Amino acid sequence: MTKKGTQAVRPVVVPRSDLQKLFDALSERGYRLIGPTVRDRAVRLAEISSVNELPEGWTDEQDNGTYRVKPTGDKALFRYVVGQDSWKQYLYLPATRLWEARRDKDGGFQTSTETAKARKTAFIGARPCELQAIAVQDKVFGEGDFVDPGYKARRDAIFIVAVNCGQPSSACFCVSMKTGPKATSGFDLALTEILDAGSHYFVFEAGTKHGEEVLGAIAGKRVSPQEEAAAEMVTATAIKNTRRKLDTEGIKELLYRNFEHPRWDDVARRCLTCANCTMVCPTCFCSTMEDATDLAGSRAERWRRWDSCFSLDFSYIHGGSVRATGLSRYRQWMTHKLATWLDQFGVSGCVGCGRCIVWCPVGIDLTEETRAIRESEHPGVKDSHKSARKESGP
Repeated sequence: MTKKGTQAVRPVVVPRSDLQKLFDALSERGYRLIGPTVRDRAVRLAEISSVNELPEGWTDEQDNGTYRVKPTGDKALFRYVVGQDSWKQYLYLPATRLWEARRDKDGGFQTSTETAKARKTAFIGARPCELQAIAVQDKVFGEGDFVDPGYKARRDAIFIVAVNCGQPSSACFCVSMKTGPKATSGFDLALTEILDAGSHYFVFEAGTKHGEEVLGAIAGKRVSPQEEAAAEMVTATAIKNTRRKLDTEGIKELLYRNFEHPRWDDVARRCLTCANCTMVCPTCFCSTMEDATDLAGSRAERWRRWDSCFSLDFSYIHGGSVRATGLSRYRQWMTHKLATWLDQFGVSGCVGCGRCIVWCPVGIDLTEETRAIRESEHPGVKDSHKSARKESGP
């Protein structure tokens, strides 16, 4: 797994014209490349081989229940924020066959379990909030007494090229979650894109020894103080422009105290329980098991597939569903994400990427739901929150 980096090597500058050298260096080392590309009127993750496949000249507009791509009018490669795809789909697979049984010629069955397999894969363009999401799932699947061998095998074969953010979307609140906009750990290489007065270059820093080795193959020049300052200004501007906020002080206790709060009824009247929020979330990991047999009865398989706590069947036991109402399912999701996850894993289940806000068809915003509950306990704070939001932007 990618470990926290050290600053053993000073950052280097790579011009736009030489960025393909990074792709080539990784391909020569046996990595398939997964990165962003424009497809289906969105920025999607897919297997790529060339810098020309990156979303050059495209950005994305995001807000409550709103997502669209639009041209930027420049040549930036990483001006987008995050789309509906997350790196989770390449580590914690949407569908995994756990075992198979086949009838032999004597009428008995021979069973086999899936062997953990992994292909060397380079993630190109992972955002800082997504690095934290990967770290969260590492705790769930890669640590402790119950390690998922498939997840761990895939995770150990990953090379991560992170991108520091210079432009938050309206839905981002990574600053509140302390997960961005600058990557501080969890990467092999991290880059900051600079477009300034006709020059287009990337400031690279290594986070691991492996990252240093790959960076050496690119042969960039040593960064100047001016270029390093320009890179710092990119993330400083992103912090300044991040308008959405989530007050995390005492958030676990806040939600525990308000398990029967009337706000849950309010959000339940809007929630469609469609599960979009959990499907796009980079940390959600609910799953279900499915058994399948062929018509001849000669083969049986068991599969693990992604599921959602918003599904009525997810909490079904003999006699009915434990969470039969939309209210109980939304409350379970948000309380788990922001509170009980802390008890389970010692870290928040939310990284502030804003996907759940963007891809909710009715635009439900967990930062607003949390704020409403908090303000109900301290009515006098309400106006100051609104004032702060007004001062930070429209």
